[in-house]
Amino acid sequence: MSLTQADVKKVSLLARLDLSDQELQTMTAQLTKIVGFVEQLAELDTEEVEPMAGALGVANVFRDDVVRPSVAREEMLANAPHHDEEFFLVPPVLGE
Repeated sequence: MSLTQADVKKVSLLARLDLSDQELQTMTAQLTKIVGFVEQLAELDTEEVEPMAGALGVANVFRDDVVRPSVAREEMLANAPHHDEEFFLVPPVLGE
């Protein structure tokens, strides 16, 4: 498929790019090559290829979730400017 300068001008307007005549010619040639490469890829038989989200395998990089002791509630509440025996007390955000 060959792109025309009108096609590239329409795309440039959608992308809000103000291309000069020289840039329009250059972009038309470059985008025509890119579309040609995509057409070549469409010729490949991908029936046996499993779809994937990316070119590299994805691995979980998070550490295991392990239960361990936490700070005691009394110790935590001792650092709060306002609290009752169980919770931090904060001013209301949405009104009373």
